[in-house]
Amino acid sequence: MKRKVNLTINGMGHELEVAVTETLVDLLRERLQMMGTKKGCDTGDCGACTVLMDGRPVNACLVLAVEAERHEILTIEGLKGAGGLHAIQKAFVEQGGIQCGYCTPGMILTAKAFLDRNPNPTEEEVKEAIVGNLCRCTGYVKIVRSIMAAAEEMRG
Repeated sequence: MKRKVNLTINGMGHELEVAVTETLVDLLRERLQMMGTKKGCDTGDCGACTVLMDGRPVNACLVLAVEAERHEILTIEGLKGAGGLHAIQKAFVEQGGIQCGYCTPGMILTAKAFLDRNPNPTEEEVKEAIVGNLCRCTGYVKIVRSIMAAAEEMRG
């Protein structure tokens, strides 16, 4: 069974016919070719598919595309502005938080939502904020350092 939906992704409107069982991660990757949203566990445990829905992090593997209608979706592709990389993206590059890169888009979007709510976090608050995003490469030291550096840069 299919349904026509109007989605707003990275500020752009998309009118699509979707299967009522199609997940947002599959729509983004397979239909819209937005490969920055990674498909990891497909059960909501790893955070690789994290996107922002109305400014809040969600696992796109657990959201049906039809549920995204009337919501603002931000993917990693939409974070970069006309002026270049977002401060969080820059910090991940400069501080070595990227590692293999698979978890990075979800980490960065989770960090953005967190820093929008808490611009002056402690390291412990950062660690708590990213608890739903798994990184298989490291012990998170460079990721936390990246988010702390981004917070400082964003505060000016």
